[in-house]
Amino acid sequence: MIRRVTAPALFPPPTYSHASVVEAGTKLAFLAGAVPLDERGEIVGPGDPVRQAEQVIANLREQLRAVGSDLEHVLSTDVYVVSGEPSALSAVWEVVESSGLGAGPHSSTLLGVACLGYTGQLVEITATAVVPERPGDGR
Repeated sequence: MIRRVTAPALFPPPTYSHASVVEAGTKLAFLAGAVPLDERGEIVGPGDPVRQAEQVIANLREQLRAVGSDLEHVLSTDVYVVSGEPSALSAVWEVVESSGLGAGPHSSTLLGVACLGYTGQLVEITATAVVPERPGDGR
């Protein structure tokens, strides 16, 4: 269903693919940015990008579950980290890799940004995923 492509003429990416191809007729989900808020709307892990990344992945799993998908069906992500330090971006990327998102590997962009939408927010991930057909559900 998903064909992940690494362009042979380009430098091979370490833990992601250059592109993901899905045949026409496949149901896709375009997810809003997953943020590090708990069920009460409170920031999880203030000042800690790794803890926030863990919460973001947990929330992303819930978003995917709500549409009938999961991390293994993610095609593409944009990972935003409030930092100008490559070490902070790398630490967040390690959380992404260990989550199962890197199993594809999916196509991804990792960005250091000046700020995000919630006060104290350090991490956000947007995603596009396939919603797999389930036997007997007509999808």
